[in-house]
Amino acid sequence: MTDKVLKWIRPEIRELSAYHVADASGLTKLDAMENPYTLDELTGHWSEVLASAEVNRYPDPSAAQLRKKLAQVMSVPEGAATVLGNGSDELIQMLAMVVSGKDRCILSFDPGFVMYRMIAEFVGMQYVGVPLDEGFNLDMTATRAAIKQHQPAIIFIAYPNNPTGNLFSESDIEEILNIAPGLVVVDEAYHPFAQSSFMPKLADYEQLLVMRTVSKMGLAGLRLGMLAGSPVLIQQIDKVRLPYNINVLTQQAAFTALDHVAVLDEQAALIRAERESMLLALAAMPAVQVFPSRANFILFRLVKQDAAEVFDSIRNDGVLIKNMNAQAGPLKNCLRVTVGKSEENTAFLTALKKALV
Repeated sequence: MTDKVLKWIRPEIRELSAYHVADASGLTKLDAMENPYTLDELTGHWSEVLASAEVNRYPDPSAAQLRKKLAQVMSVPEGAATVLGNGSDELIQMLAMVVSGKDRCILSFDPGFVMYRMIAEFVGMQYVGVPLDEGFNLDMTATRAAIKQHQPAIIFIAYPNNPTGNLFSESDIEEILNIAPGLVVVDEAYHPFAQSSFMPKLADYEQLLVMRTVSKMGLAGLRLGMLAGSPVLIQQIDKVRLPYNINVLTQQAAFTALDHVAVLDEQAALIRAERESMLLALAAMPAVQVFPSRANFILFRLVKQDAAEVFDSIRNDGVLIKNMNAQAGPLKNCLRVTVGKSEENTAFLTALKKALV
């Protein structure tokens, strides 16, 4: 019976592993690039707004007021259009759906955000991953060759990159925009910590799309992403958006939070300051090779000790970080830690030092 049913599932889907989220129960959670700060000062505002939400009615299908607020907060240029998704993941899926077709591919850079590859496979497209160089920068010789050979329908560029944390060269990205045959999506999920953006360049490149999220701003639980670009392109992408994809509670809660964006900006500044302190502390450890970061996380490599053993030791001391689980390649023996509150970061550094003894 099982085989009879499963034969209808595409073979490439059967071969996939589901996206894994680690259980963080009882642990200091520094594994998922979340903002560690709560928004206690907004509790009263949220209670008022959500109490009046008409959950018996469908939400505004286009989330017009929320899109207007996001465009203002995220400095979307006049003349550009936006579409919203249930997190950036849905936007990536929508983009893949509108370009999918026989012999078409999605191109990005490895190591990079795993959902680019996974969603390409979901929709039956080839994924081409161009290896980064040893410093996790774009290898432009390899990139030019891959673009020429594969003619990608979409190129995804994470800016900063996940999981490496670095910003790619602006001039390299501009070259990609000039030679790309298809769409180029600059994924700025970590913009609050990078403070560098291609949003002002939307008018300069008709194939450019800029993707943002409120997740890293401190609203990860709302699952809300935004894609900005030419109205002509956005209109086509919007056709595959499922009706009412942004629910009533998300629309109202996000609008209220963005009305107090200064609070979120202050939290991002605290995280940036903590990041710099952590980078210095890690750089002072001879047993660690730390990589530059413009995000809210830091990638580091164990010089001698085994990453899995160090990860387990840190976890046993009550702190959950991310084991990149790479036995070979550019992420070999690497761990990644999210920047948390000062006391959380101290707990991590203490546990790491103990594990390195």
